[in-house]
Amino acid sequence: MWPFWPVIIYLILVCLPIRFQIGPIQMTGLRLYLLIMFAPLAVATLRRRLPGKDLIDAALFLHICWSAFAISQSSASRLLENTGANTLELLGGYLIARLCIQDKKALCQTTIFIASLAALTLPLALLESLTDQALLIAAIEAMPGIRSVEVIDIQQRLGLYRSQTVFAHPIHYGLFCSSALAMVWFGTKAKPVSRYLLCFALCLATFFALSSGALLSLFIQLALICWIITFGSRKNAWLGLGAVLIVAYIGIDILSNRSPIRVFMSYATFSSHNAYWRGLIFEWGMINVWQNPWVGLGFNDWIRPAYMLSGSLDNFWLTVAMRYGIPGFGFLAIAVVFGISRVAQVSTEADRDVRLGWIIAMVGFVTALCTVHVWTAIYSFFFFLLGAGQFLNSAKKPRTQARPVQEQSYQFSRNLKPVFAKGGVSTCH
Repeated sequence: MWPFWPVIIYLILVCLPIRFQIGPIQMTGLRLYLLIMFAPLAVATLRRRLPGKDLIDAALFLHICWSAFAISQSSASRLLENTGANTLELLGGYLIARLCIQDKKALCQTTIFIASLAALTLPLALLESLTDQALLIAAIEAMPGIRSVEVIDIQQRLGLYRSQTVFAHPIHYGLFCSSALAMVWFGTKAKPVSRYLLCFALCLATFFALSSGALLSLFIQLALICWIITFGSRKNAWLGLGAVLIVAYIGIDILSNRSPIRVFMSYATFSSHNAYWRGLIFEWGMINVWQNPWVGLGFNDWIRPAYMLSGSLDNFWLTVAMRYGIPGFGFLAIAVVFGISRVAQVSTEADRDVRLGWIIAMVGFVTALCTVHVWTAIYSFFFFLLGAGQFLNSAKKPRTQARPVQEQSYQFSRNLKPVFAKGGVSTCH
């Protein structure tokens, strides 16, 4: 097993907004670290298993390859920078987690560290929400030879400024803070008071971002936590939840004069204007996808009505399909869906609580990405989380405990089934 320090350094650099130029190429502290680590990570991955043996690894690799091909056809001038950054941030983040996090202890430690980083940023987020001053970003900008992320000038919400704190956008800060909630609740061995305080800090930090996407991730996790507390996590409980969602979708479709997707967007945003705008982005975005299904648009402008002056896309999955075509989106979707579903299908009780926390966190993150776009550090962090939980799919039922000698004396034949065998399972609280 790899030492744990690569994970610590990676997470610190995710939260350290340092940028600099190497010739025409824009670098970040995280990209530089991943560039240094990439060769050892690739060698270790190839030595541990054959290329393509794992569907997730193969799908992510194919996404990188197809993305490079698509960009070469649509935006050739951006090929080197985009492919390099995409490879480092996506595969680098994923492989660090995949190789370094190999058991529930490592994942619990990682979860606590993520939550601690979010809690440490709370004073900065509070100050920024009240004064509109991002202190750490300003301090880095004052240093010679390096730059930081651009401070985003966004109008207030609920009478507060939106806190980006240490990320390129308030949305990214909110997603980072919300990502660990379910994992802290289910997947750590911290004392109840410590868990409650960490969860409260994560919720508060997410609130200061004032991002509908981050709050959506948070609310989904809270709703699923409440569902499990009320009904448990057995198969029947999940079937019941699925039935409730299907009935709700059909009911909304029948009773509302809007589509269920538009109704969902109206409740997943801070205003009806944002909901309407995101609905337009989705509709016109899909028109562009179907017009350019194979290699996408790359970094070219997309077709939309003249009154849609801004070309921003508030949907990560839609952006991937528009930029790299349906195959690029498909490979990425296969990796994410298969990565989550195969952990969910593990039947053993071993690591059950850790699996629950990770699955809920990933569901919240994936859903939030339907309403926001991500890049650089938080983009890499998403694939880091995907890789962090992949050891859970190989969880095996623990061996039964050895029987004491006095119990073995009751067995008249080695071929008979033990009469007094004691089984045991381990769970993580």
